[in-house]
Amino acid sequence: MKVTPAQLLDDAYLSEAAKLIDPKRAQKFAARNPVRGGTIYLTAADENGMMVSFIQSNFMGFGSGVCLPEWGLSLQNRGHGFVLDLNHANVVSPGKRPFQTIIPGFLTKDGQPVMSFGVMGGNMQPQGHLQTLVRMIDFGQNPQAACDAPRWRFNAGLDINVEAGMATETVAALRERGHEMSVINDSYQDFGAGQFIWRMGDPAVEGYAAASDPRRDGYAAVG
Repeated sequence: MKVTPAQLLDDAYLSEAAKLIDPKRAQKFAARNPVRGGTIYLTAADENGMMVSFIQSNFMGFGSGVCLPEWGLSLQNRGHGFVLDLNHANVVSPGKRPFQTIIPGFLTKDGQPVMSFGVMGGNMQPQGHLQTLVRMIDFGQNPQAACDAPRWRFNAGLDINVEAGMATETVAALRERGHEMSVINDSYQDFGAGQFIWRMGDPAVEGYAAASDPRRDGYAAVG
């Protein structure tokens, strides 16, 4: 599994690794894996109108532990959230879609594709989908502007997080209505990260508008 320099130099990871050193006793050390799991989302489109919305999540560590040798891909294990207890609300059963947070999005109009998109980040995914779509559809923002805009995150009860870029008057108004507001400066995990490809018309003529979230690594590229 690839580990980036940023992960190796992460303060939390270094602090955890330092605790393994015992200055009073010699030890044998082996390779460690600082990655506890994570999710990636990607979307692609071509000049013929083919669009793909794809998400992959190794929920814990190395995912399912099953790797496809011909591709070098480890299979995800988000099914970990499903249960077989018949009395549980998230039980797997016929005709039922158990709750999980892997949601590759796709937008259509009159049966035709409009946008392939997705927002990573646990239970922020459906909230991020809603917020970006409202900005694009109801307020006419382009995908990148909608992606860059500050987000909110509902947790439970009256607890709401907002990004530091949220207008102060908006935060104050929500507090006045009784919401318990917390302004979060670190957007990496709390507010998701999205990728978007909007079809402008005939893909071979008008092409697409693409956007990539600044909250994590990502890139909108033409191949």
